[in-house]
Amino acid sequence: MATIEYVLGDITEQHVDVIVNAANSSLLGGGGVDGAIHRKGGPEILAECRELRAGHYGGGLKTGQAVATTAGRLPARWVVHTVGPVWSASEDRSELLADCHRNSLRVAAELGAASVAFPAISTGIYRWPVESAAQIARAAVADAPVELVRFVLFDRTAYEAYAR
Repeated sequence: MATIEYVLGDITEQHVDVIVNAANSSLLGGGGVDGAIHRKGGPEILAECRELRAGHYGGGLKTGQAVATTAGRLPARWVVHTVGPVWSASEDRSELLADCHRNSLRVAAELGAASVAFPAISTGIYRWPVESAAQIARAAVADAPVELVRFVLFDRTAYEAYAR
């Protein structure tokens, strides 16, 4: 069973095997965590994302799926990109959010990773309520196939929700 940690900080500064990117389906960078990872990681990440799009993911990465690239200039070895669901009050998309975590961990384990850092997937521009996201994320990583799962939260509100 993995050790689970909660830290207030910047995910791009984490010294872990895998940093999980809350990507958009294009895999070509964006705002929030995705933009920060691409900016700090450098052009190597974008180059590998373009290769993925040219191959199997030409139509984009589907919500809940996960794929890996180099971490470029980040202190991690790899970046695992996953597309979180957009919050909906009328449709329960909780399983898709859980899939983001489970599939990211599966890819990390396939790479031989021992440690994985997650952001608060879908809680930014995708408007998922942080309390709900935290509950789903914690449950999804409960049986993680790695030694360490670290949730890296950018603000105190998210940190407090995840660490409860």
